[in-house]
Amino acid sequence: MKNTITKGFILSGLSNIVAVLILSRFFTNEFIPKYDNIVMSNFGLLMIVVWGFAYISVAKNYSKVKWLVAVFAIEKLIYAIIWILWRLNNEVSPIFNEDIMAGIFYSIYGINDIIFFFFFSYVFVKLSQK
Repeated sequence: MKNTITKGFILSGLSNIVAVLILSRFFTNEFIPKYDNIVMSNFGLLMIVVWGFAYISVAKNYSKVKWLVAVFAIEKLIYAIIWILWRLNNEVSPIFNEDIMAGIFYSIYGINDIIFFFFFSYVFVKLSQK
């Protein structure tokens, strides 16, 4: 089980890093910040990459940082809520018409956050039971 959880931390980190770098075209995609210039500014995207490295950095020692795992869960919950609220107030179709990469980004980023919110929450609960 420990090996599976370690892989989950690595997968979470890589999904942040790879998705942002590819879909933002290494921070040159003008359409991602255009549709949310606060959360998804180039600085915001860079911080998502940094979070990805943070997840990977504790992958093998997550059991020693229970409260940091809780912080990861909270961070993912915040991004998931922001995405849900954004989706309730915005249409993705026009974004796809302008830029397919930005359209994909806005279609999926919150799903990733929801999945890994549950993952980090599960890990935190398991660590709290010890």
